[in-house]
Amino acid sequence: MDLESGVRSEKNAKKESWKAVLMMAYQSLGVVYGELGTSPLYVYKNTFAEEDIGHSKSNDEIYGVLSFVFWTLTIVPLLKYIFIVLKADDNGEGGTFALYSLLCRHARVNALPNTQLADSELTDFKMDVLGPQSQESFGFKLKSALEKRQVLQKFLLVLALIGACMVIGDGILTPAISVLSAVSGLEHTMKIEHHQYIIIPISCAVLICLFALQHYGTHRIGFLFAPIVTVWLFCISAIGLYNIIHWNPSVYRAISPTYMFRFLKKTQKGGWMSLGGIMLCITGSEAMFADLGHFSQLSIKIAFSFMVYPSLLLAYMGQAAYLSQNYTSPSDHRIGFYVSVPEKLRWPVLIIAVLAAVVGSQAIITGTFSIIKQCSALGCFPRVKIVHTSSKVHGQIYIPEINWILMLLCLAVTISFRDTKRLGHASGLAVITVMLVTTCLMSLVIVLCWHRSVFLAIGFIFFFGTIESLYFSASLIKFLEGAWVPIAISLVLMIVMYVWHYGTLKKFESDIQNKVSINWLLGLGPSLGIVRVRGIGVIQTELVSGIPGIFTHFVTNIPAFHQVLVFLCIKYVPVPHVRAEERFLIGRIGTSEYRLYRCIVRYGYRDVHKDDVEFENDLICSIAEFIRSGSAECSDSRQCFDNHSEKMTVVGTSSTSEDRVQMAETIMDESSEDLYRASDTREIRSPAPVQLRKRVRFIVPESPKIDTDTREELQELMEAREVGVAYILGRSHMKAKQGSSTVKRVMIDFIYEFLRKNSREADYPVGLSHSSSALEVGMMYLV
Repeated sequence: MDLESGVRSEKNAKKESWKAVLMMAYQSLGVVYGELGTSPLYVYKNTFAEEDIGHSKSNDEIYGVLSFVFWTLTIVPLLKYIFIVLKADDNGEGGTFALYSLLCRHARVNALPNTQLADSELTDFKMDVLGPQSQESFGFKLKSALEKRQVLQKFLLVLALIGACMVIGDGILTPAISVLSAVSGLEHTMKIEHHQYIIIPISCAVLICLFALQHYGTHRIGFLFAPIVTVWLFCISAIGLYNIIHWNPSVYRAISPTYMFRFLKKTQKGGWMSLGGIMLCITGSEAMFADLGHFSQLSIKIAFSFMVYPSLLLAYMGQAAYLSQNYTSPSDHRIGFYVSVPEKLRWPVLIIAVLAAVVGSQAIITGTFSIIKQCSALGCFPRVKIVHTSSKVHGQIYIPEINWILMLLCLAVTISFRDTKRLGHASGLAVITVMLVTTCLMSLVIVLCWHRSVFLAIGFIFFFGTIESLYFSASLIKFLEGAWVPIAISLVLMIVMYVWHYGTLKKFESDIQNKVSINWLLGLGPSLGIVRVRGIGVIQTELVSGIPGIFTHFVTNIPAFHQVLVFLCIKYVPVPHVRAEERFLIGRIGTSEYRLYRCIVRYGYRDVHKDDVEFENDLICSIAEFIRSGSAECSDSRQCFDNHSEKMTVVGTSSTSEDRVQMAETIMDESSEDLYRASDTREIRSPAPVQLRKRVRFIVPESPKIDTDTREELQELMEAREVGVAYILGRSHMKAKQGSSTVKRVMIDFIYEFLRKNSREADYPVGLSHSSSALEVGMMYLV
């Protein structure tokens, strides 16, 4: 009986796991495949919109385009992404920055200056599962070269930023081309001279509604995304199957590669130039990798292989079957998707197409917000306000300033171009550039992270890079016909990102040069030579060691400070997430009587920051737990690190374990004992007040025992917490030195200062709680 029940429970567990995978595969249709699924709306229209391709009775041109579409869909999304790239995840996360993060950790290359040895001990940071490489291997030599030469490190960063810039550019162009292509179905119901007066205004209205609703988030209507895309895929596959049977059942023969060579031989330069339109069939393929953090690899593979891929093939074959019997002229506006839809179904299909286009646009807009957040975390983008629209669904964010800029630019290109032809040229170049960046980074991952042969990496970049370079050249040749748009957008973004990153590094170097040694501070004695007033003073700094110059600047002008002093550094590490139990690094500066603490809070580039009050409570509880457990005691469950002669201890948040110090805040008016014992916990309270005010108490685990000094330190921390927390925020201004080059003066004095003044003022990422106060201290750096 026990054996049978065990087998039955194992089968039920497998059944439940498969149910979960299939459910995730279904949900991924709405998040991942909206953009890729709507590509049949404009691929044939853009390909045959040029005069480059003629038409013969043999239909070689149409069959050749279909053959290119089939093999492009098979090689790039299926072979490259599904079977290879998805395996290069960064602890479950995907995208350009996931590859860059992997390379940074394996080659010890980092764009962030304030790294520590303790960061490499994070659970998600560790990566030497394959063991060290042989010193004679090419991978080891490449790793050494990356570690030693800053030029290669900057090149790697610039490569990742180019991919990020093109993703942002795609966030402008994809909504425009998707919505405009969907709404263009109305052109079959009116005269051609009325198109621009109806289609463009309706498309703009849809785009305005799309961007205006972003601040509500997608968690309220997100459950509709998967059904909409599923119905859309069913529609295009059913219509495609109908067209194949009704117009040309033998169209499937066009999947033979011979039709590609016949097409290029016949059309020559015109055929090569038309590849820019054919390439649009893989628009949205990068989303399979970029959205990997929301779904599992298996679910994305199942959704594409058994739903998206067959549906797209049927759709493209159906359009080719129809065009092979009804093709007239490239200038005919009736070329495209809707002309192959049976007339009775055009209105329902039009409505579904617009909804699917909105879903696909929503996914790329959310992806744009995410990539900007990651750039900001790496210090490569100015600080912006990030709003988390859902507390339950990971990764749903909204950036107000970016949203409205995207909307204005999206409307601008829609109104300026007025057709999908030039929009297709622009969007195609952005998409293929991102894919080329992924190919380059993947070849490095194969050697440095997977420890595979360099010949395998060369084969990967040669095979996929050659195909993508062919499409890239065909898109680039359309520079004056729309392809200049993503280049211009990326150029502006690259200048912004590089200048901000350069200024951030210069500011950090200035902070290092102006910091004060700890020995000087400790030499002042426990009182620090100033008046210590009640409360907690938190000095925000980017330094992980030493005393920031703003502190000495402050006490020089105001010779008083709080009884408890915390030097707080909030920093990002090159991992997607930092676990809550590894979030805080706590250390003591000097002996316990100084009441000086250093707290380093670590976040991954995809982490969600907690709200102000919760963060503040976690900070105080982590310091209390550090005091209770003792900074010098390192057990198997607690990691300790030396940080420039300071002992730092990893302390998790209070929510990670019940055997850690918890804090409760209440409004009380009755007195109570300082200490009382419960069955398994001890509660330490501050002396009872005479009048109503906030009361703080620490709930301390029974074991280990705490001595008198520790109890006094905890007592003082509680009393300071009751009075409140004051944040001292540094406001550093930079100016280029006299004699600096013109380029440096323009970068620092004008561009960086303009970006700093127009970005979020506070360096403090989580803001301030309502019960806290803040004081800004300004300093001027000459760099």
